[in-house]
Amino acid sequence: MKSDIEIAREVSLHKIKDVAETLGIPREEVHNYGRYIAKIPLNLINDEAIAKHNLILVTAITPTKAGVGKTTVSIGLTLGLNKIGKKAVVALREPSLGPCFGMKGGAAGGGYAQVLPMENINLHFTGDFHAITSAHNMITALLDNYLYQNRHSCDGLKEIKWKRVLDVNDRSLRNIVSGLGGSANGIPTETGFDITPASEIMAILCLATDLEDLKRRIGDILLGYTYDDKPFTVNDLGVAGAITVLLKEAILPNLVQTTENTPAFVHGGPFANIAHGCNSVLATKMALTYGDYVITEAGFGADLGAEKFFNIKCRKAGLSPKLTVIVATAQGLKMHGGVPETKIKEANIEGLEKGFANLDKHIQNLKSFGQEVVVAFNKYATDTDEEIALLAAHCKEMGVGFAVNNAFSEGGEGATDLARLVVDTIEQQPSGPLLYTYKDSDSIRTKIEKVCRTIYGAKSVVYTTSAEKKIKQIEGTSAAEFPVCIAKTQYSFSSDPKAYGVAENFEMKVRDIVINNGAGMIVAIMGDIMRMPGLPKEPQAKNINIINGVVEGLS
Repeated sequence: MKSDIEIAREVSLHKIKDVAETLGIPREEVHNYGRYIAKIPLNLINDEAIAKHNLILVTAITPTKAGVGKTTVSIGLTLGLNKIGKKAVVALREPSLGPCFGMKGGAAGGGYAQVLPMENINLHFTGDFHAITSAHNMITALLDNYLYQNRHSCDGLKEIKWKRVLDVNDRSLRNIVSGLGGSANGIPTETGFDITPASEIMAILCLATDLEDLKRRIGDILLGYTYDDKPFTVNDLGVAGAITVLLKEAILPNLVQTTENTPAFVHGGPFANIAHGCNSVLATKMALTYGDYVITEAGFGADLGAEKFFNIKCRKAGLSPKLTVIVATAQGLKMHGGVPETKIKEANIEGLEKGFANLDKHIQNLKSFGQEVVVAFNKYATDTDEEIALLAAHCKEMGVGFAVNNAFSEGGEGATDLARLVVDTIEQQPSGPLLYTYKDSDSIRTKIEKVCRTIYGAKSVVYTTSAEKKIKQIEGTSAAEFPVCIAKTQYSFSSDPKAYGVAENFEMKVRDIVINNGAGMIVAIMGDIMRMPGLPKEPQAKNINIINGVVEGLS
């Protein structure tokens, strides 16, 4: 089969104003970024239209290094729905340069189910990530200047919570010392970098409801504490408006197209293992304004992305999906069933059956949110009919729908069975009202422990002294009402990345607590999770090249 980038190049792209017009977006409202990419103004979002349309979440079993193909299924389902005569739109996150040049090589779907132009989307796109990086680091520079200018007064800070960000995987920047080289160069400070998708500004952009809300949230960002233990925010620096100026274009949803020229919104990009893992509320609402069926995804497995999608994004935005699709692969299930990674492409019925436990736990979790669930089997060439039939029978026993997705190799035609299943399920048995894992009024400890025990299956939760101290800072403040965003490994229900399947009798350790006051959530950092990833031994950058002006190696 042809590579992703070869398939992408063979597609005859439509001009983006023509793509927008198929949705009903007036041509004069389309802000072109070249011929095939555009930003769409926020005034077009229509709450009455949103209420009439159907939101569908795509999530997955616990991911493995074999991959699951959630984005490919999300795009494929959209193509399949359009194939059967429905007006469907997909809303996805933007890829980060870190993973593109690190582990993944790209994140725009695959095969005949991609969003295009994939080279632009995987690289600098419309500059949203760069705008977020600049806005975050501008705050840092202004904060450093404030500290420098007040170094001889009592207006300094005793504790600083704000670092820098960069959209590159760079482990050497996790912990650094800045301000070296004499007093003219600032105040020597222990600090560090997170990756841009972990920036609170990324979370803020993805949760903001309009430009004013964006400015309000930026102003509320907690930067540190004064000597008399009062919080010090961006508003105290007096620069919320200036930072918002840097984001005035980035807040607008990006419109692109699929391999079959159907519309797609790609906007925002927080990771689900260190942030809340969903595309922007504004892009989702824009898609729901114009699409009868809107497919969106949440990062990594359902224990991370879907949990945060429901408990954070839907809670704050007033969204409620009509259906959740969970993606499974035979290779992934076999790894969760104890089959070595080197043998997961071989037929292994016993290993597959043992892996069902991981799928079942995720289905149970999704149903706890009041969601109707169907399973999308993402088919690979090595999968056997016997394996597929076995999983189909198991899903029937579990009382959930099942369909094979072949969009990678066949495009929309390969996802029509899944599309019909989705439509029939929504028409006959849609999800009920959304149920949350915890209440806003629950304590921070209770919220964390409900997620750990209910969603992950943890036996107990323990806290470091540092985490305990920060929870005490939150108690009695408005932040106590915030939802929790747990940062942990994506490879297991536990904090041990090697505990495949369904981990049991494990303890979750809260190593640190971060108050994202602007985003309106509390981040609980579990185990050894890093907010700045490192590069692998063989980074994908070694496979990316430009030959005769043509990019190679992206996927």
